[in-house]
Amino acid sequence: MSMMKPSMQLRIGAQLNMTPQLQQAIALLQLSTLDLRQEIQQALESNPMLELDEDFGEQEIATATDEEWATDIPDELPLDNQWEDIYPDMAPESPGGSSETPDFERNSVAETLSRHLGAQLAMLSLDERELQMAETLIDALDENGYLSLSLEELCQGLHAQGLEGLRVSELEQLLPRLQQFEPSGVFARDLRECLLLQLAQLPADTPHLPQARRLVRHFLEALGLDNRKLLRRRLGVEDEVLDTIIATIRTLDPRPGQRFENTEQGYIVPDLILRRSVQHGWQLELNPDALPRLRIQPDYAALVRRADKSDDNSFLKQHLQEARWLMKSLSSRNDTLLRVGREIMLHQQAFLEHGEEAMKPLILADIASAVEMHESTISRVTTRKYIHTPRGVFELKHFFSSHVGQEGEAHASTAIRARIRKLISDESPRKPLSDARLVSLLSESGITVARRTIAKYRESMGIPSSSERKRLA
Repeated sequence: MSMMKPSMQLRIGAQLNMTPQLQQAIALLQLSTLDLRQEIQQALESNPMLELDEDFGEQEIATATDEEWATDIPDELPLDNQWEDIYPDMAPESPGGSSETPDFERNSVAETLSRHLGAQLAMLSLDERELQMAETLIDALDENGYLSLSLEELCQGLHAQGLEGLRVSELEQLLPRLQQFEPSGVFARDLRECLLLQLAQLPADTPHLPQARRLVRHFLEALGLDNRKLLRRRLGVEDEVLDTIIATIRTLDPRPGQRFENTEQGYIVPDLILRRSVQHGWQLELNPDALPRLRIQPDYAALVRRADKSDDNSFLKQHLQEARWLMKSLSSRNDTLLRVGREIMLHQQAFLEHGEEAMKPLILADIASAVEMHESTISRVTTRKYIHTPRGVFELKHFFSSHVGQEGEAHASTAIRARIRKLISDESPRKPLSDARLVSLLSESGITVARRTIAKYRESMGIPSSSERKRLA
C-alpha cells in the first residue's frame, strides 16, 4: 500500500493510505459513460492482457465473480473513503506509482463546470462548514451556470443535511466570493445579475462602463425590446455612445456555464435501464450496451504462470495486475451505481407512476444514509449518470429535490414546478394566472408556498409574468 505525498494531508491533520487501485476506482466512479469508454479504449490499446469479450455475461461484469481474473485482487476497492476531503479533484496515481495525471483526467476536467469550479474552490481558505455550503451551491448550478434554487431553499436543504444553525445570511456572505470564479457570471441568480458580474470584472477604463451597468441594472427589458429612444433618454447619451454601450453588453455571455457542455449533451448513453414487469414489478439493471465487456487475454495469462523472473514475464505480470485492477474497479463502479440507482428509484416510485407532480423531496443525505456512503460519493455517482425509464431518460441528479414547506407537509420543489407548469399551460390565454392566484390554487391542493417562491420558480422555467403572457397571447 503506497503512502500519499507528505504535502497531501487531511484538514484535520491525519494522512490517508490509498492504494493505486482504490484511487483508480474513485476516478472511474466519477467518469461519465462516454469518458469511461475512452479510458477503456486506451487500456485496450496499451495493455496486451486485456481484450474485448462479446460473450462476457452482464451479471459477471456487474458482480465481478469470475474467478479467472478476480483472484489476488485487494479488498480495498468497495470502501467509501471521503477522498475529496483530502485533496479536491486529486488526480489518481497510475498503477505503476507515477503521479502523472492520466489522459482521461486531462481531457475531461476542462469540459466539466463542476470540476472547473471545484479546482478554484480548492484554492480558497474555507472551514468545513463553508466548504459544505460552497459544494452545495456548486451542485445547485444549472447548465447555464445559474443557481437553480433560491438561497432559502438551499438553506433548508443544508439544514436537512445536518448543518445546524445555518442562516441564509451566511450563504449571502459566501456567494460573492464564489461569484468571482471563472467563468465570469457564474453563480448568478438571474440574467441581470449575471451580466452585472461580468461588467464588474471589465477593466475600469472600459468606455462608458457606468452607463452600461446602469442599463443592465434598470433598463434591460428596454434593451430586449430594442427601445433605443427610451435608452437614450434614460441614460442621457447620444446614438454613438449608446452603440458603444450596447456593443460592450453584447460581448458578455448570458449563459457562462454552457461553454463547458461536452458531447454528452447531444449523445446520452443511459447507464441504467428501469423496466416494469407484471411478475416482478420495477426492475433496475445496468445497460448492457453502455460499456464494452473485458476479459483477461487467456494466452498471455497462461504465460504468466511460469515462475521465471525474466523481463518479459515481469512485463506481463505488471500488465496482468493492472488489467485486474481495472476490471475490479469497473465492477465496483457498476455495483455502486446499481445500489444508488435502486435506492433513488425506491424513493421516487410515485414519479414513475404519476410524473413530476408526484416527485418526493429527496436530498443526498437520504441516499447516503440508506446505502451507507458519504454524501459527496452520492453526488459524484449521480453526476453525468443517466437512467432510462418509461418516462424518458434522466440524469440521476434529476430525482433530487429540496423540501418546500413545513416538516410533515413538505413537498418537492420539482413537483411544485411541475404543478405550476401545468396550471399555466391550462390557463385561459385572455386571463393568465397571476403569481398570487397560483399561490391560492396550490394552497387548495395542500401546497403552501410564498408568492416570491412562485415567481422564482416561474422565472427559472423561463415562463413570463402574467402580464407578459397576456400581451403575447
